[in-house]
Amino acid sequence: MELTWEIIILQIIMGLALGAIYVILASGLSIIFGLLDVLNFAHGTFYMLGAYAVFVAISLCGNFWIAMVSAIVIVALLGGLFEITLLKRLYGTEPIYPLLLCFGFSIFMPDVIKLIFGLVGKVVEYPKIFQGAAFVGTLILPKYRIFLVVLMGVVLLALWLFMNKTDIGMIIRAATRDRLMVSCLGINVSRVWTVGFMLGVGLAALAGVIAAPMVQTIPNMGDEMTVESFVVVVIGGLGSLGGAVLGGLLLGQVVSFVSFLYPDWSNVAIFMAMAVILVVRPRGLFGEEGRA
Repeated sequence: MELTWEIIILQIIMGLALGAIYVILASGLSIIFGLLDVLNFAHGTFYMLGAYAVFVAISLCGNFWIAMVSAIVIVALLGGLFEITLLKRLYGTEPIYPLLLCFGFSIFMPDVIKLIFGLVGKVVEYPKIFQGAAFVGTLILPKYRIFLVVLMGVVLLALWLFMNKTDIGMIIRAATRDRLMVSCLGINVSRVWTVGFMLGVGLAALAGVIAAPMVQTIPNMGDEMTVESFVVVVIGGLGSLGGAVLGGLLLGQVVSFVSFLYPDWSNVAIFMAMAVILVVRPRGLFGEEGRA
């Protein structure tokens, strides 16, 4: 299929929009791993819960923006409850135990959602202001995709300000580097872990919220996203927030162009991109020594 400059620009925008979801989702996963050294296999489940939470919230209040904030807060609180009551008990044990707990949660929770909502997918409408397309010259650009790109920039700026300009953010960064040092300073590291986990889960919920209008909301929608978010953080480097951003943007472009040119190869291309990068740089683009 011939690539014109209009098609190339459109595919770049589509790739950035998909990359925005990857970036937000993988940033949360990277924060959790960097802080807790826990491979959160339930991350896609919280993504799915974000999508269902915004569906329920819209049904109750009718406003997408209020529903979006409500869904993020509710899922983040659920993540905090999960961390305090279950995950926290496994810190300091063999790494396989937290992993199995998260994996078990990712199997258990979709079944609960099936019992509550059934097997039929739910539809979340686009916000009215972002329905339709914008015309830029001869280009027809979907408004909602443009919104996702802008939202990604806002979220990344807010995350950078939180991590670098607030006390709790700097404590989270310090705890990621050296937990013992932070503990010796008299800081309640356990509370920092909970806040960090809730932040990561909140980002997963946000990714689910913004993805909900573009996909059918079904109980198992998080399964594929869990795999893809892990691919993003592996490409970027485990525990690296900057790596998650670059990895998500890169993967979004790969999926966008391969899906357009060779649709049958879109899923394979994700893992091929990861393999190529790991051959060149085994720790990922921004991976640290010891986290290969």
